Parts: sequence; C-alpha cells; structure tokens
Amino acid sequence: MPKIEVNEKLFFNLLGKKYDYDTLEKKLTFGKAELDEKPDMSQSADERVIKIELNDTNRPDLWSTGGISRQLRLHEGAKRSDYSKFLSRKGDIKDFGNRIITVDKDLKDIRPYMVSFVISGKAIDDPMLKDIIQTQEKLCWNFGRKRKSISMGVYRMSQIKWPCHYKAVDPDKTSFVPLQCEQPMTCRQILTEHPKGKDFGWILEGFKKFPLLTDDKDEVLSMAPIINSATLGAVQVGDKDLMVELTGTEMENLVLAANIVACDFYDAGYEILPVKVVHPYDTGLGKEIVVPFYFQQPTKATLAAINKKLGCDLTKKEVLDALSRMDNDVTAKDIPVTDATKKYCKANNSDVEFVLNPAPYRNDFLHEVDIIEDVMIGVGLDNFKPQRPNDFTVGKLSDVTLFSRKAKEIMVGLGYQEMIFNYLGSKRDYIDRMNVSADNVIEISNPMSENYQFVRPSIISSLLRAESAAGQAVFPHKIFEIGKVA
Repeated sequence: MPKIEVNEKLFFNLLGKKYDYDTLEKKLTFGKAELDEKPDMSQSADERVIKIELNDTNRPDLWSTGGISRQLRLHEGAKRSDYSKFLSRKGDIKDFGNRIITVDKDLKDIRPYMVSFVISGKAIDDPMLKDIIQTQEKLCWNFGRKRKSISMGVYRMSQIKWPCHYKAVDPDKTSFVPLQCEQPMTCRQILTEHPKGKDFGWILEGFKKFPLLTDDKDEVLSMAPIINSATLGAVQVGDKDLMVELTGTEMENLVLAANIVACDFYDAGYEILPVKVVHPYDTGLGKEIVVPFYFQQPTKATLAAINKKLGCDLTKKEVLDALSRMDNDVTAKDIPVTDATKKYCKANNSDVEFVLNPAPYRNDFLHEVDIIEDVMIGVGLDNFKPQRPNDFTVGKLSDVTLFSRKAKEIMVGLGYQEMIFNYLGSKRDYIDRMNVSADNVIEISNPMSENYQFVRPSIISSLLRAESAAGQAVFPHKIFEIGKVA
C-alpha cells in the first residue's frame, strides 16, 4: 500500500486545526489511512515529518498532504472548496488565454496524450516543493504504473513562451541539457547514460522517435516520460508560477491525475490557470481539451440499498449529510417503496434515489456499493456496532475446486509450469491479436482502464502472451492454466 511523508506544519495548516497524535491516529481511519510513524519531536516544527500509510489503492487523491488533509477537514464539517472557478465541463470551458499546447500526430502510437495547467498566485516554499515531488512520484509510480501510463513534469512558467509543442523527434539528432547534468546529451544518450534514462528507458524502447516538449522558442521542457531539462524543468523554492503537464496512454487517468494535483494546490491557496491541449486525433474526451476538466459520470443508489447493506435505518438527510462530508454533489428524489424495500425505509416513510456526482479528483464510483461505502465513512465507522451472525455454517471446497486442484497436481507432475493470469484484459490481447470477433466477448461497461475492458473468452490468449515475453527462455515451454473464461 502507498506510504506518504507529510510535513507536520504544512499538514496541520491545511487541516485547519492541530490534533494530538492519538486523536490523529483515530481520525486517519476516515481517510482509509493509518499512522505509520510519529515525527521526531527533537526536530524543529518546520522539519518534522509524519509518515502515513494508505490502505486503499483506489483513492490516488489521498496520496498527498493536500489530499489526506482535505479528507479529514471535510469529515469534520469544514466548508467545501469551489473548484468550478477553474474546472471546465462539457459546455462550460474556462478561459485559457494564450496557454495552448499542440500535439504532433506522430505521437499517436508512442505516447499519445497530454494535459496541462498552471499553478500561480504565490511562491513555492520548501515543504510545498517536497510535497510536489512526492505527489509526482506517487501518482506516476503507483497510479501511472511506473510512468508507463502517466508521467508528470513541473516547469518554471515565467521562462516559457506559449504556445508549447509536444512533438515526436529523432532521438539521435535532438539534444538538450537534462536535469542533474551540465552538458547537452542526445535523447538516445539520455536513455543509456542518464540515471533516469536507465530507470525508465524501457518505456520508449523500440520507438524510432521520442516525445519532446518544447515552448515556442524551441526551448526544451522535457523528454517525457524520462527527464526534465536543466533550464525550464529545474523548479526551485521561491518560484511563483509553475506549469504542470502530464503525458501518457490513458486519457481519463491523465485528466484525473491533473485534477488531483490542481485541487490540492487550490486548497493550499494557489490560483489554477487552465491550459488547452490540441490533439490531431480523438482522445476519448475530444481532440481539444481544457484542463482541469470534469469528465466523471454519475452513479445511483437507493436508500433501501444503503440501509440494507449497512444494517441500519438512515434517513434521507443523514445520507445526504454523510455524502456531502465526502465532498460529493448529490441530488435525491423520493420514490415509492415496495414490499421488498419497505423494511429498509422505516425512518424515512419512502424510498429515495440518490444520484451522486463525485468530486473532480475522484473516479472510483463504479457501482452503488461505492456510494454505500462513502455513506459508511461519512457517517463514521464508530457509529456502527458489530453484530454476531445469526447463522452458523461450515465451509467446504466445491466439487469444481477439488477437480481443478487434482488437474493441477497431474499437470505439475507431468512437468508443466502453472501460470496465473487476470480474467480481465484489453481488446488488443483478447480480440485483435487472436483475430476473433468481439461479438461474443463480454465487455465491461465502465472499466477503470482499457487494459481491463474485456472478460477473457479463452485461456489461450493469456498463454500466448506469456510465450511472447519468453522467447529467450530455453525450450520446450510447458505451461498451463486452469481458470475462468466467459
């Protein structure tokens, strides 16, 4: 699970109050977190660091000082922030001035998508700069799969001439001075000689051209997703205006990550200035997008379903209050009760349908149970009392499980190696590469990622994918899997 280090002074300033550490340990449960390590009290107040462990990988918005402090602050009943000042929506695009980035069509099959915005209003201090770096690392490493699907760069806005250009370049003919260096290096050299190139060069391996971000003076900002330049990309304490950009392969996740960072800085008192990025191809959210951008879809749940799952008898007002403390916009309308739902709506005299629009920094509502979980946290876990089960049952393995275990033993005894793969995968792996029709393949209606869009129709595609990555292994390859297909 992700772990973060937060500056004590910055954290309590954003929280709006100071807790003793016993109280903080209890409060952190409302943010799906726990206190990992208290600060060294021998240090000065400006240097003390609190270590927090997050217990949920579905909430990347909590992986920062701003995110976890916002969660606790709102749960205490603090006023919600008005992100509409900078947040674009379909039909309501915010002013982006001359802040425009154009994307090269040749990047479509390399690293196709980019989003950006600007942080302004006050100078960055040391704790905030360290938090920027940590947020960048956590989002790109955990949420962005080690920078493969998301990478983030921060630049000194005052030296940038708009518009900027995200383009594909010849790695052997393009050079600049990367961070931590004093001499220019070609893009190819950076992959083989620079520490960051050695760490992340695999992402660009096999491509004839590399992504490069420049301003209108052709000054290099970065070579995504590897390294910033030593000029525009060397952010320092005291810088007032910063440009933030994110590149990657999954547009919605890029926008979500941008929204997370923008909301964190807005809550810390900074101004957020939108940037328009123009793609020559469709991104799923349009060719032109002004970020931060609200793209999330509403989710529904009924009062009866909430009370049934939680084993309580909440009213409409209690549910609305709980969801508001989780920073959700919710509408509610009364609906008739049925014989099946009547007993779960005693306190309200009618059933209620709730329509939830999540905060712009969240996209983890896929089902009504996600709303129910937010209600539970919003009400407070300590308000639920444990109950003993009414029934006693004895578990046993099913016949199918016993049969599959026996089959595995036989296959292993014959010298085969068992493989275990995900049941969900991409269109490319299950349909395109297998040269089969998509008509009979089950598609997830609201996937978090295109990599988990389909339920696999056959185990063969998974085994072949393993073979494609094992060409250097000594033959014969004797592999098998016993698992589910649809």
